[in-house]
Amino acid sequence: TRGSIIALQGADYVLIAADVSCARSIVVMKDDMDKIRQLDEGKLFAAAGVPGDVTKFSEHVQKDVRLYSLRSGISMSTAAVANYTRGELAHFLRRSPFQCNVIIGGYDKAPNGDGPSLYSCDYLGTLTKLTFAAEGYAQYFVLSTLDRYWKKGMSLDEGLDAIRKCIAEVQKRLVLISRASLSRCCP
Repeated sequence: TRGSIIALQGADYVLIAADVSCARSIVVMKDDMDKIRQLDEGKLFAAAGVPGDVTKFSEHVQKDVRLYSLRSGISMSTAAVANYTRGELAHFLRRSPFQCNVIIGGYDKAPNGDGPSLYSCDYLGTLTKLTFAAEGYAQYFVLSTLDRYWKKGMSLDEGLDAIRKCIAEVQKRLVLISRASLSRCCP
């Protein structure tokens, strides 16, 4: 049920890859579940966890970010979306918790933007800014691969190569993952 999400930040982009299977125990219930949502033209939101919680919480954040943009006429920064997500997970933790971990990636354009940024937030509401991340079952296998191949200012081709190596590692270790979707944020 946890799925796999892999993400990294490059020189002027953020890449996020996620498997598309929805399984419980040994049964694959769906093999075309999109775990990556586009929040706006420069931000992506990916979640891994219990399928119902992933869908409900992803839609909740996506709709609230859109509503904020419509009401204020201002697009939230990636840091603002990450902090909002952290607050929502912490809020729901005390009521009806969502069992999902999320990765938020985006590119904030200059002059006020920071460029590419990547955040990880677990189901308890712990937010961390990272240069690469993995959630779900992938984290057990690919963090060492990302640690080895990630470097500051890496090109898009280098980033895609690192993600492909991570996907190959997950496919080698987990029988369940056969396909993955890939999204990126860049100017």
